[in-house]
Amino acid sequence: MCGRYSLTTPVEGLRRLFDFAERPNLAPRYNIAPSQEAPVVRLGPDGQRHLAALRWGLIPSWAKEGAIGNRLINARAETLAEKPSFRAAFRARRCLVAADGFYEWRQEGEAKQPYRIARRDGGPFALAGLWERWAPAGAEPIESFTIVTSDASALLRPIHERMPVLLWPEDHAAWLGGDTDQAKAALGRLLPDALLEAYPVSRRVNSPRHDDPACIERA
Repeated sequence: MCGRYSLTTPVEGLRRLFDFAERPNLAPRYNIAPSQEAPVVRLGPDGQRHLAALRWGLIPSWAKEGAIGNRLINARAETLAEKPSFRAAFRARRCLVAADGFYEWRQEGEAKQPYRIARRDGGPFALAGLWERWAPAGAEPIESFTIVTSDASALLRPIHERMPVLLWPEDHAAWLGGDTDQAKAALGRLLPDALLEAYPVSRRVNSPRHDDPACIERA
């Protein structure tokens, strides 16, 4: 699964990778946690890519209560087309979750040690995501997202059995606007382990109250 990630890349670096129109003032985020808002890139009605702040934890349009989002922070790539919570979004509402690192925990003795996984060059990347719009009665609509996960690669397998899907830049267009067959193909072409590194970090990332540079420093 993926329960924490970071986005510290300056906005111009994100615009070069994701090609969105906006020029927002984004503060660095070192420990993004479920239920918080975070930037995603999606196609707008004009067919162009746009950056938007959505809540992490997908709330299906048919949900009776928003708390379901707490259980839907991740979606398994293998079952996107079948699961009622995700199949409509997989067909029509895919997004790129902007990130430059994510965290996983490995059991070491009696404690769990957090690791940060990032590109060796420090650059940003896209996590495959889905988004939804939920309109509760008598309240403002909420737009939310989930991160798609797959079986862990060889690099991640000693740490955790699952990992978020890191998309190749060449597959961004297919994931955002292609048909479901093209989207499934994009899910099968992940960034290679040779571009990534995993290193231990402080257990301060265990708490969402901590969102500072110390979260990404090597332990």
